Amino acid sequence: MTLEQLTSDALHLPHGFFSRRGGASSGIFEGLNCGYGSTDQAEVVTINRSRVADAMSVSSENLVTVHQIHSADALHVTGPHTGPTPQADAMVTATPGVALGILTADCQPVLFEDSQAGVVGAAHAGWKGALDGVLDATVDAMEALGARRDRIVAVIGPSISQLAYEVGPEFFERFQDEDPSSARYFSGGKGDRMHFDLPGYGLGRLRAAGIGHAEWTRHCTYGDPDRFFSYRRSVHACEADYGRLISVIRA
Repeated sequence: MTLEQLTSDALHLPHGFFSRRGGASSGIFEGLNCGYGSTDQAEVVTINRSRVADAMSVSSENLVTVHQIHSADALHVTGPHTGPTPQADAMVTATPGVALGILTADCQPVLFEDSQAGVVGAAHAGWKGALDGVLDATVDAMEALGARRDRIVAVIGPSISQLAYEVGPEFFERFQDEDPSSARYFSGGKGDRMHFDLPGYGLGRLRAAGIGHAEWTRHCTYGDPDRFFSYRRSVHACEADYGRLISVIRA
């Protein structure tokens, strides 16, 4: 099966939000699992990543990822890492031929570009990273490379939707403590449970940062098991592990 590479008309540089289709993994990881952090066979993950690199017309070495830790740290990269993989949750580059890859399984993969300046960015934005400012940090890092804020376009890829994202009162309070207006991203659930709109929150942060355009592809990872891996779905199904999707943009 060929890879499924979702794209957005808003982005003009080569990019793709890759689904799980077309990979070499099997079992609970069936498809295009690109996460070395999973218990999938490392050699199979390497095959999957090489297929993504081919689709992006770069060498496997120039498909650059980071060790994601749910931080607000954005890293400037110019090529393949030397030494241990750095810890961060966003990357930016202006180096032609370098592709930035972000791994997700419900969290937001966000791809950025200022095509006129030739500057791209990619961010892993779960609730914690988004709350702590990883999206804002990515925009700041792009500006440092010559991007202009009002020209930056950001697209959020497949993420868990509000309908599938049930949270407790302590979660809501954490957002309220940071910004009372964030209540608009929560809707009522059963008892004291609520549903959090993660992509909506991401869009709100991006628009508040003053970039030129922000959108979500409107794909829900939880609700489409044939196309997407989902951490929360794996927990509900009592599975031992879960695959990781990859989203990539190339300068």
